[in-house]
Amino acid sequence: MTTYIALLRGANVGGITIRSAELRELFASMGFDDVRTGLASGNVVFASERSDAAASDDLKHRIERALGDRFGYDAWIVLVTREQVERVVAAFPFDPADATRQPWVVFATDRAVLDELVTAAGEFDPDVDPIASGDGVIYWNPVKGTTVDTPFAKLIGKARYKPVTTNRNLRTLLKLLA
Repeated sequence: MTTYIALLRGANVGGITIRSAELRELFASMGFDDVRTGLASGNVVFASERSDAAASDDLKHRIERALGDRFGYDAWIVLVTREQVERVVAAFPFDPADATRQPWVVFATDRAVLDELVTAAGEFDPDVDPIASGDGVIYWNPVKGTTVDTPFAKLIGKARYKPVTTNRNLRTLLKLLA
């Protein structure tokens, strides 16, 4: 069995309300095991017997269709394994204990998009938008309270990145792994 974490984009914002119990029920009805939700329904941890790369793509598309059918929205997720999240958390390049900063991890389903974002961010002030490229992620560590105002925040908030990116706070990822 492989443990996956589905990172939902756009759940419980903009009029899309998804209750944790309904989300767990949906994933269980799809045949997944050990389903649990975490933190405002934007995250689902579950187990599946399928584990190869093709299975991951298939699972992602099946889950997005099921979410869209059940909750009536254009669902986008980033699907990662527990092991991937463990590696991402362990490699966080900034000081996660710095109370003046927000430790973010930006996930994407398209490596080219990550490369494009890293290249664009190279033009930004590293004190305002400290970023580092990781294995399938971008690490971002802005000053607390600025996470919607910085140039990088505005860049990743563009509509063209919504279907392929989502971000999580490092503390959220640690809770999902617990």
